[in-house]
Amino acid sequence: MNYSALLKAFMPEAILVFGALLVLTHDLLGGRGRSHEYRAKIAAALGVVAVCIAGWMATTEFTLGATVDFLANDKLAFGARLAILTLSGLTVLFIGGTSKVKNPAEHVALMLFASSGFTLMAAAQNLLVAFLAFELSSLSLYILAGFDKTRRDSAEAGLKYFLFGGMAAAFMLFGFSLIYGLTGEISLAGIAAKLPQIPLSPLLIVAFVMIFVGFGYKAAAAPFHLWAPDAYQGAPATSAALIASASKVAGFVLLARFLAALLTKAGSIEIIGASKGWLGIFGALVIVSLLLGNIGALAQSNVRRLLAYSAIGHAGVMLLAALVTGVGLELPEVRNNLLLYYVFTYGIASVGAFGVIAVVENNGGCQQLSDLASLSKRSPLLGISLMVSILSLAGIPPLAGFYAKFSVFETLLRRSSIASAQSLDNVIFWLVMLAIAMSAIALYYYLQILKQALVVSPDKDQPTTPIRVPFMAAVSLLLCMITLIAVGVYPDLLMNLLK
Repeated sequence: MNYSALLKAFMPEAILVFGALLVLTHDLLGGRGRSHEYRAKIAAALGVVAVCIAGWMATTEFTLGATVDFLANDKLAFGARLAILTLSGLTVLFIGGTSKVKNPAEHVALMLFASSGFTLMAAAQNLLVAFLAFELSSLSLYILAGFDKTRRDSAEAGLKYFLFGGMAAAFMLFGFSLIYGLTGEISLAGIAAKLPQIPLSPLLIVAFVMIFVGFGYKAAAAPFHLWAPDAYQGAPATSAALIASASKVAGFVLLARFLAALLTKAGSIEIIGASKGWLGIFGALVIVSLLLGNIGALAQSNVRRLLAYSAIGHAGVMLLAALVTGVGLELPEVRNNLLLYYVFTYGIASVGAFGVIAVVENNGGCQQLSDLASLSKRSPLLGISLMVSILSLAGIPPLAGFYAKFSVFETLLRRSSIASAQSLDNVIFWLVMLAIAMSAIALYYYLQILKQALVVSPDKDQPTTPIRVPFMAAVSLLLCMITLIAVGVYPDLLMNLLK
């Protein structure tokens, strides 16, 4: 074992862990006697510094080419790590100005621990490393979801998240063990080399299904989504922002790597077994996620649950993007940047939306749609930030969400025009048509949020006083807006970086 190369490869994660310990140590030694506001600001500042240094180390590691066998050092890992660290840093900033939880240092530390798990997931190309990273991030998120001990909803969110997550981890680990038993390999490259030599058997099918159950949970894809509405509703807004953003990037990038290893032969579109069967399973997940997520969101009056069902709908499109990235679909020029562009811009919009919710909650409650009434009058910054984030989620030009959806749909439709496997083309075409139709439905419930924030006047019993936006929260909101507008108007700024 080359320990020097090992240290270099794990340097971004080591910086995040060291930053978490530094935040805890400073709060223990110098923050206990200070005000809650001071402790939150210092914890957030130290956390952001740790994230920035980790991002710099990730860039240095990619430039120097420091690699070990079980971690990838390709453009996909590099882009995913930077995306995760950016989303985590923007989320940590909100804690410095909006967190009401009693232990802000522990809150920031858990976010850094979760982020280290996310970055490991994005680069993992080994079953053991992938599972350890999966569990490191999940355990941190369980605690973050139930972090606000003063609210029953938060405890319920943490418990449900933990129960569903524990079951999903058991399925995934059992699937991993079966794959190892069948191939004798734990590296994704070794598995990809051995699988074509193994006949399609019931045991192999069971292994794949169990692995996809674990990924379905991480992606909040239906029918493995049941934890998401309650977790989004009960968790502190900053915790929900991390779950909705950086967690998605890590989960879908790891899924794309597994698709490339498990479902293809030598990088071609020849899917193991019958292409109808595997694409049928994958297509079923996409269809159920699109339908349940977007139609379920229509019935929601709670803004957090609405965003949760919206995330389920977006998971359907992200699964299509992961299919392009993992399997390739004979279009290698779009393999890396397509998925990363979508999940990153979705994450930025989610951080912006939950950031607004966090600031509003700091000045009162923010659960129902009606709690956002006249938000633009109470705080123009919050109103504009919410508008940009929601319109990006809806896919309205010229924001980043529009180009993200357009690029996925255009790529898949272009693939369906290539005459190779007719059954594959037909399935892809109709999946894209369904996704486009669901995007039109999503526009309705997104506009309901903006209607409350920009048009509706508050009731007599609702507050109308101006909302003060803390400095750190304002910086994060401005960065989210600038990013969504910049990479929407000039998508090549991000697409060329990830190509």
